[in-house]
Amino acid sequence: MRTYYYIGLDIHKRTISYCIKAIDGSLIGQGKIEADRKSLDEWAKGLPGPWVGAMEATIFTGWVYDFLKPHAVALKVAHPEMLKAITAAKKKNDRADAEKIADLLRVNLLPECHMLSEEIRELRRILRYRNHIVRTAVKMQNKISGLLMEVGVSYSKRRIHGRKYFHEILERVEEIPPSVKELLKLSRSGYEMFRTFQKKLVETLRTNTLIHDRVQRLMTIPGIGEITALTWVLEIGDPGRFASIRQAVSYCGLCSAQRESAGKEQRGPISKKRNKHLQTMLIEAAKLAPHWNEQLAIVHERELKKGNRNRATLAVARRLVAYMLAVDKNQADFKLPAEIQAA
Repeated sequence: MRTYYYIGLDIHKRTISYCIKAIDGSLIGQGKIEADRKSLDEWAKGLPGPWVGAMEATIFTGWVYDFLKPHAVALKVAHPEMLKAITAAKKKNDRADAEKIADLLRVNLLPECHMLSEEIRELRRILRYRNHIVRTAVKMQNKISGLLMEVGVSYSKRRIHGRKYFHEILERVEEIPPSVKELLKLSRSGYEMFRTFQKKLVETLRTNTLIHDRVQRLMTIPGIGEITALTWVLEIGDPGRFASIRQAVSYCGLCSAQRESAGKEQRGPISKKRNKHLQTMLIEAAKLAPHWNEQLAIVHERELKKGNRNRATLAVARRLVAYMLAVDKNQADFKLPAEIQAA
């Protein structure tokens, strides 16, 4: 039987604390190294033997995981929320955190989270940056409206963001001070720049062969657009990691938090422990999908009769998750069952 060393890593922006333990819990070594590739490479080459490692999921975890994975027998990433519940203690520092992660890994109690492949994470980074650019472009739009309102200029809300109408306002209205005109032009150029950038980023994702077929299959679902399909593919990764629709719905943040004690169950508001990017996109899609999908319109109308519009939107979003999970797992275009079509 081969003996492995168990290593816990506590990763920060500038430093990485580590703790090395044997299978019986005896301490082999611990310390701190600089968080750069050269220091990590020297540290990995100086380890006493084959090792299994674990680290907490943070913003810095991705590159460390990719760099160390070829050096390790196995490398795991711990779920930060679940890890917090297990390792709560009075004494907390980087060295203690690394030791706790090593101990949890050694006794097989590490709350592991799913780690997407490096290629999918690269594409996901592009999509999330595209979403950031879109939000910034909307802020520029709102700023244009705000500047016009500040100087008392009336305008058509529906047409204000059209290029021709915007320039007509600048030329026609004499009440606009020169300084405001310059700010309006600056805001407009910023809006157009961000809109152009986001289109280029979407085109990059659209033509990527790694995800193209999956995105096209998801778009066969009436009510699912390109951005919703891209978000699902790049945030979910492998759909096989969800054993049921309930697990996928929970991951997307479309169910309430559960509290049960002494046989009494209490349901709270929508849980905040979710993938916020998926949740936001699915809620937005659920508000529009009933206009394009007859089955979703029926679901929305049924829930709406109970008197809660938000409940109706959530019900549609959950049904969208069920549709997308089925299409993604079966690797086939969307098709309603024959009995539903007949009805």
